[in-house]
Amino acid sequence: MHGTVTVVDKGAVRVRSYMAPDDSLNVTTQLIETPARIIAVDGQYALGYADEVVAYAQGLGKPIDRLIVTHAHPDHFHGAARFGAPVHALAAVRDQIAAQGDAQDPTGTVIPAADVTPTVEITPGTEVIDGVPFVFEAVSGGEAADELVIKLPEQGVLVAQDLVYHATHLFLGNNDIAGWQRAIDMLATEASYDTILSGHGLPAGPDVYAEIGRYLTDARALLGDDGEAYKKAILERYPSYGGPFLIDIGNQYLFGAQGA
Repeated sequence: MHGTVTVVDKGAVRVRSYMAPDDSLNVTTQLIETPARIIAVDGQYALGYADEVVAYAQGLGKPIDRLIVTHAHPDHFHGAARFGAPVHALAAVRDQIAAQGDAQDPTGTVIPAADVTPTVEITPGTEVIDGVPFVFEAVSGGEAADELVIKLPEQGVLVAQDLVYHATHLFLGNNDIAGWQRAIDMLATEASYDTILSGHGLPAGPDVYAEIGRYLTDARALLGDDGEAYKKAILERYPSYGGPFLIDIGNQYLFGAQGA
């Protein structure tokens, strides 16, 4: 296996967090294993890694009930069709994915928009799936324009996805550091959740919020009008962090070709 699987055992629920290698941005798919089924969260960027996580899930001997896509960044939905299950998302996220049109896998394989656009709308609130309460909350602003947060209150698990990165450089292309900090501050008040699942990086504890806050503060101070200067400075500040290509992608949004 090229990716890394971290298992978090919560009794009736077991979370298997699949993190892709560095060459695919350390993006994570969460496999939430309930007594009789699997709820998958986010569908990977490279189709090869989507296939790998699906093969792993199938080896667990339970059906994939659904794939939930938390936001409309391609690294979280390109592999959606590989899961062979209904794709769920907030209405805003569904519309944003559809508006992007057809895309390409890093290998050049065409990904038709119709194949990955969610077909089941998530309404914020609580849904009991296989006896397990799932709380769905919509968050606006931050790493993406609209994001879904999933909470499992009985297990103390908070699926933050791209509102939380763990020991990985942040994608700042949405140009909303203030909104991201507000979202992190909001999540940090949820003291009953001891397991935080990130969209890039391994599962973490609540201390991850302070880590992201420091990074956002540093990024705000270091960002100027030169993408390459920012990349050099933030790499020096966080030399052990993974996913440096995420800086390049963010710089393309912030600075255009100059920061690529």
